[in-house]
Amino acid sequence: MRASFQQYVSDGGGVVSVHAADNAFASWPEFNEMIGVGGWGSRDERSGPYWYFKDNKLVKDEAPGRAGSHGPRTPFQVVLRDASHPITSGFPKAWMHHTDELYATLRGPGRNMTILATALSPQTGRDEPILMALTFGRGRIFHTTEGHDVAAMSSVDFVSTLQRGAEWAATGKVTQKLPASFPSQADAVVYRADLLRMDPNFGK
Repeated sequence: MRASFQQYVSDGGGVVSVHAADNAFASWPEFNEMIGVGGWGSRDERSGPYWYFKDNKLVKDEAPGRAGSHGPRTPFQVVLRDASHPITSGFPKAWMHHTDELYATLRGPGRNMTILATALSPQTGRDEPILMALTFGRGRIFHTTEGHDVAAMSSVDFVSTLQRGAEWAATGKVTQKLPASFPSQADAVVYRADLLRMDPNFGK
């Protein structure tokens, strides 16, 4: 079964990994290469480094420790990191995501991984990967850490990124327009300003 799945993806098949799907198959190297990063399931430094953004650059941290954490469900700001990718082309520089778990301290091989968007975790103070596009052989994988429950999946940005990510994984192209109801950058700016008023060192 695993060999067949690996062959399917390597030959050009598409995969979409949503939220806790990245908790699965910690000991399956090829799956972990497909999703780039994951959490829980006995993942630790043997699974690969932590990955996050710092000073607008993707960095890795090979410190020992378990993978996977999140705080209480809350709205959070998502920041665009790659405006050139078909999935996120035309997106605002930042937007608000509905109440959800903000995954943090994910670790993995990170090969052939493009970070499309991040979110600043109050738990780690790091800009954690939220949306990712990956390749495995000729296959394409869209990985979103959003989508814990119905409330999170009802967020316009989750629906839009899932649809566009699935289309890209299946075809390599995105034809869907960004809906007019997509959350605005202005709301995200206000949210971050509120956080900084509560804690001037937030995210530093």
